[in-house]
Amino acid sequence: MPECQNCGAFVTKAYARVFTPRGVEQPRVCPDCEDKLRDGGDVREARSPRHS
Repeated sequence: MPECQNCGAFVTKAYARVFTPRGVEQPRVCPDCEDKLRDGGDVREARSPRHS
C-alpha cells in the first residue's frame, strides 16, 4: 500500500494515483501531514496549523 514520503502515513492507491506524477507510487505529502501541503505541482510548508 502506498505511504506518504513526509509523514509515513498509509494512503489509498486511488489517492496516490490522483496526487502523484506518473511513475511515482509514494505521494510527497498527504492529508494527514500537518506541516506541509500540496500547492499546485509543488509541496510547501503550511502557513498556519491545520486541524481536522
